[in-house]
Amino acid sequence: MTPVPEDLRVWSSNRLPEWMRSIRFRYTLMYSAVLFGLAALVVGAIYLILWFSLREPMPILNGHVTDHLSGQSFAVDIVTARQFERLVHQQTLERLRTFSFEALIVLFFASLVVGWVIAGRVLAPIGRITGVAREIQATDLSRRIRMQGPNDELKQLADTFDAMLARIDAAFVAQQQFLADASHELRNPLAIIRTNADLALSDPDPQQDELRQAVVVVKRASDRMARLVDDLLALARREAPTLAVEPVDLGRVASEASDEFLAPAEARGIVLDRAVAPGVVVMGDSDALKRAIANLLENAVRLAPVDSRIRLAVGSERDLAWIAVSDEGPGIAPEHQPKVFDRFWRADKGRSRADGGTGLGLSIVRQIAETHGGDVQLQSRVGVGSTFTIWLPVASLSNEPAPRITSSAPR
Repeated sequence: MTPVPEDLRVWSSNRLPEWMRSIRFRYTLMYSAVLFGLAALVVGAIYLILWFSLREPMPILNGHVTDHLSGQSFAVDIVTARQFERLVHQQTLERLRTFSFEALIVLFFASLVVGWVIAGRVLAPIGRITGVAREIQATDLSRRIRMQGPNDELKQLADTFDAMLARIDAAFVAQQQFLADASHELRNPLAIIRTNADLALSDPDPQQDELRQAVVVVKRASDRMARLVDDLLALARREAPTLAVEPVDLGRVASEASDEFLAPAEARGIVLDRAVAPGVVVMGDSDALKRAIANLLENAVRLAPVDSRIRLAVGSERDLAWIAVSDEGPGIAPEHQPKVFDRFWRADKGRSRADGGTGLGLSIVRQIAETHGGDVQLQSRVGVGSTFTIWLPVASLSNEPAPRITSSAPR
């Protein structure tokens, strides 16, 4: 078959009216052609069967009739009853042929109308899908088709479209949560740098050791911020950030993380106690673990009352290592404790973000703990304080290289 040239196809498409270029018109032609073809085959088959059954020759008998008055004889054709019947059948076939052609013409136009209506009903669900797709906006992906009826191809198409919308909606929500997580994570080191810089500048006669300590803390915070920026760049390139798996001295990580909060705690009159057991080693990423501890300490320093005490402890129990951060803050009611690790959850709904944080720190802590194969638990009493404990598997001293962990945080 010779292919139709592209220019001719475009020309014919542009010359046709809009309604003739629609899929409904093509379905109408297809339904009409099928219906008309089947009807023509049925009528033709009936006609041929009758024609073959009645086409036997009809012999005509010759006879003479004598007029007794005149004595003349006339030759006439004598037709038997069977011959007469066949003549009637032949006339009936001719009329049947005429009526069949007329009926086929009427049926052709009727099939176009019926095909147009049927095509419209068949394509109605697709029109509904198109309408929903037009109403969807990038900021509101909550619309769904929710087609009812049998589980046919159109319902499967609608369900697939709904599932696609749900995935896109989840992707947008995850993107918004990721941006909030990134802002929260970048805010902490910036706040540490600003606090230490303000402390150093406010002292009219600073000691060299104090300045050096402040510079060390600022450098650690800037290094952590640089790692966060690298992770953000990797996510922007759709590359999952990886957590380096290496032996991590949990006491050292906890001490370094707490050093960054000595100045903010002292500014509020809060005593930061540290009880770090030596030799507690886990397998994981030191930066991520430091990030989790920093989030717990940041919450404790922000929520603990003035002139109170915060305790950071590190230890091990059997094959599990733990990090605990305790404060003397307002505590969390029992009915609220299952929700504290949810994103954006805050017990005090009236508290602004500027005063109460973004509500993402604890969800990031849980994510980091679960990524390392551990968990985080809460013990709290209203009016007494709260204790957050991160449980992690103790490192097994093996010479086999550990597999790399792909992190899903932050999202």
